[in-house]
Amino acid sequence: MNIHPKDFRMREGDDVNRKKWPTMVDPVYKSKDQYKSLLEEHVAKLAELQRLHYASNRHAILLIFQATDAAGKDGAIRHVMSGVNSQGCRVYSFKAPTEAELEHDFLWRTTRDLPERGRIAIFNRSYYEEVLVVRVHPDILESEAILDAPHHAKKVWRERYRSINDFEKHLGVNGTRVVKIFLHLSREEQRKRFLERIDDPQKNWKFSDADLKERKFWKDYAKAYEECLEATSADAAPWYVVPADDKENARLIVSQILLDTFESLDMSYPKTSAKRERELQVFRSELTG
Repeated sequence: MNIHPKDFRMREGDDVNRKKWPTMVDPVYKSKDQYKSLLEEHVAKLAELQRLHYASNRHAILLIFQATDAAGKDGAIRHVMSGVNSQGCRVYSFKAPTEAELEHDFLWRTTRDLPERGRIAIFNRSYYEEVLVVRVHPDILESEAILDAPHHAKKVWRERYRSINDFEKHLGVNGTRVVKIFLHLSREEQRKRFLERIDDPQKNWKFSDADLKERKFWKDYAKAYEECLEATSADAAPWYVVPADDKENARLIVSQILLDTFESLDMSYPKTSAKRERELQVFRSELTG
């Protein structure tokens, strides 16, 4: 089975019904060995394309991961990007905003970490938390000094969707390709993964009491994700809804999405001018003479 990223890509204007999105699809691998082989192949290609991306210095790539707890964001980033040169790629994780960050608009703290040309930035969670977690827990708006927010919540979300769309459009016009991954996990699979974290001493550190508390808001998060993805998936900055119940399959899909993104860019190694070629030949003569 070949991976076709367009099968997971939301088109601009698509209606969203999270219940109809599969959390499991037929795997693209037939065995664990084949999975490892396919992932190694993808990782090697990504490493090669990342070198070209860095040398070309024409575009930047912003890769955003959003998901419910235990959906596999960390694992996907770690495995898929394992061959990429760390000098050209940075990963940023965004937790609850600090007091200083709350003194700015909701896009400010992530804007500081946008990638330069030739680089990749990976946001493990992002400014989208401001229309997801904050929407599920609207009392957070009080700490953000949003005037009359509890009485005008719908207006707040509409305005934030518009700000996000305008922001991502601005990035695209200026050479940053925005790729957004939603790892779609089922409630039952999340339960299994939580139990695994509790039962395995080496994974105890992954489990937080807060994870269980947030699980109680599953339906609220589902509604928030549906509206968010419908409002913010654009042709220039699409959302990819990746079935996440099978971690290995999800990693292969994510890596293919990133490969397709690289291959869609206008990249080439810098050409050497005639003057520079003559200089290089002089240097060569000195080294071999």
